Amino acid sequence: MDGVDLPERIGDYAVERELGSGGMGTVYLARSRGGRTVAVKVARPELAADPHFRARFRAEVDAARKVGGFHTAQVVDADPDAAAPWLATAYIAGPTLSGLLAERGPMDEARLRLLGAALAEALQAIHGCGLIHRDLKPGNIIMADDGPRVLDFGIARALEATRLTSTGAAFGTPGFLAPEQAQGLEVGGAADVFALGAVLVAAAGGQPFGEGTPMMLMYRAVHEPADLSALPEGIRPVVTACLAKDPAHRPTPRALLDLLAPMSTAKPAPDAAAHPATEVSPVTPPPTLSTTPSPTPATTAVSAAAPAAAGGVADAATVSAHPEAATEGAGSPPGKRSVGRGVAAAAGALLVLGGAGYAVYSYDDASFPPATHELVLPESMVDGAYGRDVEHRLPPDPLPDDAGRKGATHYSADYTVTSAGTEKGVAFRTVEVYGSSGRYKDPEEHRDGLMDAMTLTGSETVSDPPRTIRPPGSDVDIRCETVDAKTVCGWGDANSTVAIGFTPSAPLDVAAEETRRIRAEIRRPIATSTASP
Repeated sequence: MDGVDLPERIGDYAVERELGSGGMGTVYLARSRGGRTVAVKVARPELAADPHFRARFRAEVDAARKVGGFHTAQVVDADPDAAAPWLATAYIAGPTLSGLLAERGPMDEARLRLLGAALAEALQAIHGCGLIHRDLKPGNIIMADDGPRVLDFGIARALEATRLTSTGAAFGTPGFLAPEQAQGLEVGGAADVFALGAVLVAAAGGQPFGEGTPMMLMYRAVHEPADLSALPEGIRPVVTACLAKDPAHRPTPRALLDLLAPMSTAKPAPDAAAHPATEVSPVTPPPTLSTTPSPTPATTAVSAAAPAAAGGVADAATVSAHPEAATEGAGSPPGKRSVGRGVAAAAGALLVLGGAGYAVYSYDDASFPPATHELVLPESMVDGAYGRDVEHRLPPDPLPDDAGRKGATHYSADYTVTSAGTEKGVAFRTVEVYGSSGRYKDPEEHRDGLMDAMTLTGSETVSDPPRTIRPPGSDVDIRCETVDAKTVCGWGDANSTVAIGFTPSAPLDVAAEETRRIRAEIRRPIATSTASP
């Protein structure tokens, strides 16, 4: 950013440079009048017009000010009543955990135990103040000279509450989201414990739910056991407990301390000044509304492991990723689907991104439009230009009825350009299709939730803002936007809500036309005899 565009001051803080920007606003490096360095996170001005955002922001800042402990970045100042509300936290020098892992490689068991214990202490402090972090991940953990520090409080949860109110969708970081978060359910502190387990897998060089689209990662978190093959054997039982599908089966942060460092005499981490100072990332909108941690009884299936070795996490000796096969996740036997506490049991039970909860409802059929079409995901589409990626396919899943949706089924698949598509000169290499068919009272609201789920990361760059387009030959409006390197389009009609991600990005008109062609192929009439389930 050109310096002339920087604000001179934010509150009493002199702005020095921009550290980053994203979905919630901009983060600046600034100094107090006494010379202290802070990271000031400023919400986008348009959020100031939302009284719900301001009220939630004020409440979250009040709670975040109380968070102490050794392993969090302290909130030092805030102004919820500013033209653009802002929050200042202590600026923590050091690499992020993700940066440290990229530089040095996976951690050994002793360092994993130190990291896990430090994060458990951080969660104790956070939960003790009535907060839930909701977005614990390697990018939000600074490996400071005195140990790991957990970042991001305040604005993110207020922003999330605003988005949940307006769209009914839950957001976070796929791969670290607990099943209850991925389903849009209310969460407690156990969701942070799940994320801690996923962080430890990542720190060991693994990926608990593999690679793929955000939707696939969330689907696996709900339905499939985590891949723990990268973890050393000695720490697997603890991480298995953290990644239990049922939040009631996960240990509390206090129990984790007993499991990870029962008699720890660990020294503080050595000075991390040898690492470049971290460019503090903008706040990522995390997944859910609840600010009251729910009880998370310690699982009795895990035995306390050996004490952590002395030495700091940032000084970790690194080892290669563990080569053994994946271990089944706790609470989810092979072939079984396990979901969070309070979830209604139903066959094919599933990932819910467009709804705020998971339950079975009964509504008068007359209040919904009749069903005339359904979605199908063929092996190829657009005259063979795109072929289905067999490694990134999910089975159709029935979705629970709610106040705005009835008789719906979820579909998700990735497509890649074929040789025929290359010869035809199609604009895209990959096409991600994500949506559902059923009966909808407000299909465009569901569409917007799906599009947000495909694009929101908290650090996204919007190249082309959302625009509504009706291509020639279309009987429905198509909404498109370009975020980062992806153009996403979607539609919502009485029978289907779909978001389609195209890479590389392209002009919105081009993507809208391709969406029209895809819609014509995957949305098919259903027989009259089954038109009203």
